[in-house]
Amino acid sequence: MNAKGLNKLIGTRDFYKKVLAIAVPIMLQNGITNFVNLLDNIMVGRLGTEQMSGVSIVNQLTFVFYLCIFGAIGGAGIFTAQYFGQKNDEGIRYTFRFKLIEGILILGLFAVIFTKFDSWLISLYLHEGSANGSLQATLMFGEQYMAIMIIGLIPAIIEMVYSSTLRECGETVVPMIASISAVFINLCFNYILIFGHFGAPALGVAGAAIATNISKFIQAGIVVIYTHTHSAKHTYIKGVYKNFRVPLSVSRKILLMAAPLVANETLWAAGIAVQTQLYSSRGLSVVAALNINSTIFNVFNIAFIALGDSVAIIVGQLLGAGKFEEGKDTAYKIITFSTTMCIVIGLILYAFAPYFPLIYNTSSEVQELATGLIRVSAVTMPLSGFLHSTYFTLRSGGKTLITFLFDSAFLWVISVPIAYVLAYHTGLSIVLVFLLTELTNAIKAFIGWVIMRSGVWIQNIVNE
Repeated sequence: MNAKGLNKLIGTRDFYKKVLAIAVPIMLQNGITNFVNLLDNIMVGRLGTEQMSGVSIVNQLTFVFYLCIFGAIGGAGIFTAQYFGQKNDEGIRYTFRFKLIEGILILGLFAVIFTKFDSWLISLYLHEGSANGSLQATLMFGEQYMAIMIIGLIPAIIEMVYSSTLRECGETVVPMIASISAVFINLCFNYILIFGHFGAPALGVAGAAIATNISKFIQAGIVVIYTHTHSAKHTYIKGVYKNFRVPLSVSRKILLMAAPLVANETLWAAGIAVQTQLYSSRGLSVVAALNINSTIFNVFNIAFIALGDSVAIIVGQLLGAGKFEEGKDTAYKIITFSTTMCIVIGLILYAFAPYFPLIYNTSSEVQELATGLIRVSAVTMPLSGFLHSTYFTLRSGGKTLITFLFDSAFLWVISVPIAYVLAYHTGLSIVLVFLLTELTNAIKAFIGWVIMRSGVWIQNIVNE
């Protein structure tokens, strides 16, 4: 590649300072959150394989809810970033109200599903196939955890609406502080309520759920109080609750933009849940090993997650300001930066993979499986980093139908059927099944790069 080609992929020092100014607070937030989640996971894991697996299954189900909310809020957030680029406070108020209304409606739907069908949903993941763990006990712990966790969905909606709006308007530090505060509160209450320290009863799995809910209420309280007490800086919040009016023209544009995004995030999360369910057909040990892998991987994926968010914010603002070439150039550089970081981090994760499962109170079978799965995640991390940043680049220009086809449609048409065939109709080990399924994303990466190069995603969506 010649010098001109390298200049398209590598930025200046000032460029990286600008990107990291947004990305680092998100990295710190995600890093501390995921590290404390790891400690929480270990605490629950100390109770036993059944408790860890029950909590893991419920978290997989609520993951679908959070991704649905993420898609709904993200669809409106595309407009928020571009309205902010135009310095249009009234437009930001419209998107804020739209997010809140969407969140309430989605919360109602999932509350009914999780209340009425909790046992059936959890049972989908329970299969014989290993010598470790009781299926009935796992179901009981899962039901117990789900019943309490539903309450925490209410403050979670509020926090996501406020924090996403703050980030889209360039304020990443306060959501970070709120999140860090919440995870440390969660950690402390987990220690107290799971094991019964300082005179509290030992509540086990129920204690873990209660601790999580307490932390969510506090996290929401921090961002809400901050936003309203700093209205001079965040002027869009003034009068935001004066009414819930969102002009029909704006609602229509957001819905047209958000519908594929909501469908994408929901179907993608559901697809991941189905993949996990397919893997779980190999036994309860696989459920526990997958939980360990996902928890460890989340600690190491903070760089590419934060850089994906940076793409959405920086490129979205540039497109809103009509700076199309700069937006395209910025996207290329961030994607390259993200992929390069993932190569380095993936090598570190691969090297330390055998040691992480040892901190869990589980069987040698689960630990061996978890080591293999972590190594697969490490090898495929550069691919994950590239795809994450590419996805948010395409989304920043409002091409949500393209992102739907690129993301969840690919998952359901290619990855899920392959996982099904490999899990149910071959004698391959679960680690090899996981690897082959993950490698299908190489096809997706090629498609994403072609779309990126075409420039079809570049547009300003908030101009009248």
